[in-house]
Amino acid sequence: MTEKTKKVQQYKIEALSATKELLSSYNDLIFSDFRGLNVEQITGLRSKLRENNAYYKVIKNSYLRRAAKEMGMPDLSEIFIGPTAVTLVNDDPGPAAKVLYGFTRDTTLKIKGALVEGKVFSKAEVETLSKLPSRDQLYARLMATINAPLTNLMYAMNGVVLKLVRTLQAVADSKEN
Repeated sequence: MTEKTKKVQQYKIEALSATKELLSSYNDLIFSDFRGLNVEQITGLRSKLRENNAYYKVIKNSYLRRAAKEMGMPDLSEIFIGPTAVTLVNDDPGPAAKVLYGFTRDTTLKIKGALVEGKVFSKAEVETLSKLPSRDQLYARLMATINAPLTNLMYAMNGVVLKLVRTLQAVADSKEN
């Protein structure tokens, strides 16, 4: 008895390799359900995400599932149910998550989960990520904290010099009278 071999179409092989190449070129992925969004809303979402160095792409679940499996990603099978769009993020995923959650309030967009630095995030964890300050804001806070003691020391030393100058001026004014 001969075994039946299933011939895979060339366009499917090319689409799978393009999907793997696309997913491997980004650090973080946020998955969402885009059902109910019209073209204007998706275009607006894409432009807002582009401002935060993120890109919104609709990819077939079968390609996503297969590419994730072949690339050794964690199990994302429960995320790839129903229509799925991927937000591709290279920098900080926080601003992109904020934009997506802003859209969930006004539209029918639903966040399914994310893959951030190799870890699977649930819908609630992505929401928490969206509420965190951005990486730049955290760096600014850290620098202000590091800089605070030196700034306070400068003000204290400047206060001593000013007090000495005012005292000398008061002595000069009193001798003048």
